[in-house]
Amino acid sequence: MVALPLPGGGSQESPHVASGKERSRRVSGGVCIVVSLEIKADAHVRGYVGEKIKLKCTFRSTSSVTDKLTIDWTYRPPSSSRTESIFHYQSFQYPTTAGTFRDRISWVGDVYKGDASISISDPTIRDNGTFSCAVKNPPDVHHNIPLTELTVTERGFGTMLSSVALLSILVFIPSAAVVVLLLVRMGRKSAGLKKRGKSGYKKSSIEVSDDTDQDEDGCMARLCVRCAECLDSDSEEIY
Repeated sequence: MVALPLPGGGSQESPHVASGKERSRRVSGGVCIVVSLEIKADAHVRGYVGEKIKLKCTFRSTSSVTDKLTIDWTYRPPSSSRTESIFHYQSFQYPTTAGTFRDRISWVGDVYKGDASISISDPTIRDNGTFSCAVKNPPDVHHNIPLTELTVTERGFGTMLSSVALLSILVFIPSAAVVVLLLVRMGRKSAGLKKRGKSGYKKSSIEVSDDTDQDEDGCMARLCVRCAECLDSDSEEIY
């Protein structure tokens, strides 16, 4: 509801109904301005032991981002009401320096793009639980607080097997296809040569001249070798 000033100094409520993502801020003159801050996060995130996990959180504000903007991530273990702060942002990143997540929280967001995401390094099964992302961008300070349920498990044999199968598809199958194509090409070439031999194939004048040149080159080479041997024998007789 939005309050409107009356001539006598009082106020009355207009029939406008604000949604759950809106709030009212009172300013001079008794006028209420409706502003909005919306935050979104994945409801469920699944990860594997030892593999970095990203906890995604985005926000949309009606106000421009300033150095007053703050981001807070908290963690609550399963079956527990106790929460602990694991990350704080205000112009700079301040990951926790104590507790389970010490030296394992990294900032991967960009406030100017509405991104408040973080990542967890070397996750373990003990990291399972509920994470919450809270953003305040004055004058937008009231908002919904989305929750993210994290489930960390060991990679099973089935998951590893599927990874190996995918690697085989990407690497070995193309290689096998190339080998098959080469074999088909060689088979066709061999079949063509056999067909020529059976049909009394005669060489063309160009092929005959090539063979003649090769024979002449062979004869010249043998002649040179014989001459060299003769010269060697003559030299031995002189000495």
